[in-house]
Amino acid sequence: MADSTPSPNPARPVYVVGGGPGGLSVAYALRARGIRAVVLEKSDRVGASWRGHYDRLRLHTTRRLSGLPGLPIPRRSGRWVSRDDLVRYLEEYAEHHCLEIVTGVEVSRVERTPDGTGWLLHATGGRELTGAAVVMATGHNHTPRVPAWPGRDTYTGEFLHAREYRNAGPYAGRDVLVVGAGNTGTEIAVDLAEGGAARVRVAVRTVPHIVRRSTAGWAAQYTGVLCRRLPVALVDRLARPLARLSVPDLSARGLPRPDTGLYSRVREGAIPVQDVGFVDAVRRGTVRVVAAVERFEGGEVVLADGSRVAPDAVIAATGYVRGLEGLVGHLGVLDGRGRPVVRGARCPDGAPGLYFTGFTNPISGMLRELARDAGRIAGAVAKDVSGCVARLPG
Repeated sequence: MADSTPSPNPARPVYVVGGGPGGLSVAYALRARGIRAVVLEKSDRVGASWRGHYDRLRLHTTRRLSGLPGLPIPRRSGRWVSRDDLVRYLEEYAEHHCLEIVTGVEVSRVERTPDGTGWLLHATGGRELTGAAVVMATGHNHTPRVPAWPGRDTYTGEFLHAREYRNAGPYAGRDVLVVGAGNTGTEIAVDLAEGGAARVRVAVRTVPHIVRRSTAGWAAQYTGVLCRRLPVALVDRLARPLARLSVPDLSARGLPRPDTGLYSRVREGAIPVQDVGFVDAVRRGTVRVVAAVERFEGGEVVLADGSRVAPDAVIAATGYVRGLEGLVGHLGVLDGRGRPVVRGARCPDGAPGLYFTGFTNPISGMLRELARDAGRIAGAVAKDVSGCVARLPG
C-alpha cells in the first residue's frame, strides 16, 4: 500500500481512519462521488468497538433513524436494534457498497507531507501512506477513562471498566458497585440486578436527567431531533414539566431531580439517561443509589458522604476519552479536552483536507448525525481536493 514518489500533481486516495459507522458512512459517500476512499481499521473486522459492548445493549435510537446512507437497517432488526444486529448490519453495509477496507492497520500519527500537498499517515509495519485527505473516524468511545482515585492501584477487590463487562453471569450472588450513572452504568446495573447479583449499588456524583426511551410510541429521539436547533434555555424550560410527568421523583431513593437544565447538560456532553428499567429497579430497591467514590482503601471503597462499602467487584462506567492526542495533537486541531475544534465538513485552520466525524454524542442520535455528516464531508472533499484525489474507474 506504500505510495510511490509523488508527482507534481499526484492522484491520491482519501484515507478514512476507523472502520466503525462513521468511517463506513464517509467511505460510501466518497465512493458515491467517484472518489477512492481507503478505510484503515486497526482490528480484524469492521465495527470493532460495537462488538465489545455488553450483551444486552440495544440502540436508544430507532432503526429508521439509525441507518447509514445508502442502505437501511433491515426491518427484521426491530425498532430498537441489538448490538449483534448492528454489527451484522455494518458487515453487510461494507460488503453491499464494496468498500475498500484494510484491516490490521493502526495509524499512529498523521502529519502534512513535506511538500504540503497532502497527508502522511504513519501506520503499523512501518507503513507510510500518502493521501489527498484524511477523515478521522476513530470513534467517540475510543479509550476507557478511569479517574485517578487514591488507592485504586492497591484495591484488593475485582475492578474493571465497563468496556470489559459482558453480562451478569460472573456476578451472580455477588455484591457489585457500579460507578457512574450514565446510560452504560444504569443499564449494567439493571442487567446485574436482573441477572442474579446479590446486591447492586450505583455510585452517583452528578445526578443524571432521565427520560423515557419511548412514550406512547413517541421515541425520545424524535424530541431530540426537534429540539436540536432550539435555544438551550427554551428546551431546558420545556423539559422540566415533561420530566415531572414522565419520571417519578426518586429523591427518597437517593436520586433527586437535577438542578441544571437538560439541554444545558447535553451541550456540555452529558446525554440524558434513557430509561430501560433503571427507574423501576431503583423504586423496587434492587438497585441502590449511593454517593460518589472518593478513594479506595484495601478492600473498601470510601464514598463522598464518608460511608464505606466493601463490594466484591467494582465496575467503572466512567466514560471514554477520544484518544486523538498521539494521532493529531501536534497539529493544534484539538481543544483543551482532546476533542476536535471543528467537525463534519469543516477543516481546522491550518489543516486543509483533515476532517473529523463521530466525536460528539448529539441529542438527536449519533448514528443519524454520522450519516448526515458523511455526505457533507464527501462534498467538501470533492470540492477542496478535487485536483489531486484518486478517482474510481468508470
